[in-house]
Amino acid sequence: FKIRAKLFRYTESLLNKGSGKKEWIERGVGEMKLLKHRESERIRVLMRQEKTMKVIANHVVDPRIELQPNVGNDRSWVWSCFDFSDGDLVEEVFAIRFANRDNAVKFSDAFLQAQDAMTKLLAGEDGPPDAEADAAADALKQLSATDQPPQKPAADDDDDKKTPTADNAA
Repeated sequence: FKIRAKLFRYTESLLNKGSGKKEWIERGVGEMKLLKHRESERIRVLMRQEKTMKVIANHVVDPRIELQPNVGNDRSWVWSCFDFSDGDLVEEVFAIRFANRDNAVKFSDAFLQAQDAMTKLLAGEDGPPDAEADAAADALKQLSATDQPPQKPAADDDDDKKTPTADNAA
């Protein structure tokens, strides 16, 4: 899933640093993507700025995240999460605004589906059947461990023969 949007974060501006006064600051415009890892199947949100390709949002889709509609605007959503876009894990409050209401609804539906998938994954539910994985599991069942140490192979009589060297080759 990917869709173009504008991302904001709720934080202190550089002028208000340390004062406790927070405001919505634009983080950038770009494509919001929901990406699924090939091996672990974890889903994360990744958003990059359009021109600079700088990462402006990078976090796991946690089932505990509450996606809430922004007050007074039907085209935007607000949520809080632990973000890793700046290289450090920081708790952020994000808002995302879309071009129209339909895109906002599509994002909400995709995000909620991703949360459901992550809930199932974290609960340990299996994915779809995989014949290759089942064959590997059956092969592992046939293996057994014994209390007896492995037997050494019989010694070869060829070890007693001398190998030719420069001294006895003539």
